[in-house]
Amino acid sequence: MNFVVEVLTKIMQGSGFAALDWRTVVMLLIACVLLYMGIVKGYEPLLMVPIAFGMLLANLPVTGLFNEPVYDAATHSGTVGFMWVLYQGVQYAIYPSIIFMGIGAMTDFGPLLANPMSLLLGAAAQLGIFTAFLLAVLCLGFTPAQAAAIGVIGGADGPTAILTSSKLAVDLLPAIAIAAYSYMALIPMIQPPLMKALTTKEMRKVKMTQLRTVSKAEKIIFPIAVTIFVVLLIPDTAPLLGMLMLGNLFRECGVTERLSDIAQNGLMNIVTIPLGLSVGFKATASTFLTPQTISIVVLGLCAFMLSTTGGLLFGDLMYVLTKGKVNPLIGSAGVSAVPMAARVSQNVGQKENPANFLLMHAMGPNVAGVIGSAVAAGFMIKVFGG
Repeated sequence: MNFVVEVLTKIMQGSGFAALDWRTVVMLLIACVLLYMGIVKGYEPLLMVPIAFGMLLANLPVTGLFNEPVYDAATHSGTVGFMWVLYQGVQYAIYPSIIFMGIGAMTDFGPLLANPMSLLLGAAAQLGIFTAFLLAVLCLGFTPAQAAAIGVIGGADGPTAILTSSKLAVDLLPAIAIAAYSYMALIPMIQPPLMKALTTKEMRKVKMTQLRTVSKAEKIIFPIAVTIFVVLLIPDTAPLLGMLMLGNLFRECGVTERLSDIAQNGLMNIVTIPLGLSVGFKATASTFLTPQTISIVVLGLCAFMLSTTGGLLFGDLMYVLTKGKVNPLIGSAGVSAVPMAARVSQNVGQKENPANFLLMHAMGPNVAGVIGSAVAAGFMIKVFGG
């Protein structure tokens, strides 16, 4: 009998139950809430579910899943935690870059080439990145590197936010990633009130003329030319921008259909799993349950709203300069949440004018925003990366 009691006692003392504390329990509850948001509410489920489950695993005690490599020279063997291995794909910018290759393979830059002014709308929609950076440094006491990583949330681009935070503020990575993907999922709720507040009914009714046809040669030259120019200008954009343009070249060149298909489907889906898990792995009580996390969530919302505002205000300016030929609603699509932000522009415009079809016009600023957020992230990494 004593033997049985001794064994049971040893099992209990070595179990995760013995290591539980209130902070761990809170983190497990947060993980369950995020799973609920992803599964039941449908908030970016392809990333929210693996992120939340990664958080769940990271906060279960005594698993050893994040143990660093240990090598025993005597036995020529070693051990390493499973989470630690997967996280190297984030640490060295592998997963976000591959995701961007898939985004490039799915993206048609035709609307941007047909209306180059869209690039200006995409640039204006990066306002939130730099404004949130200043707020984080001047008002909340974050370091410049941390503030730069937080500001990138304003680009509404999850992979870019993850890569930037992994380079500049790894401790803030979980909060930044969760905020970025949450606000991307909430675009249909966050943007329409701003769109109606910053445009008039007459502006929203504007019906834009059909875009010109873009030649195949233009579509092939564009990713090559952009890669050469932008990477020479800001070399730190190479991982994201280079892979974005490579994926787009697969799509447009006409001789790599199989590569384009695998980049935008199988490969992207495969990489999404370790990317989400890796982000969740870093969301432990010591890094997540801090006042900084609340500040990041608030700053991220401010950044996103300011980016939307920047795009809309520049859209208003283009409406005036073109004497009513540009519908300013397309400016809100300058955030890089492709294609959700463009669809929101379409939906709001069509409610005011059922004959309005803004989707392709909004796709120009939308894909310009993808390029803009990658350039902004590369700039931040270059300046604050040490």
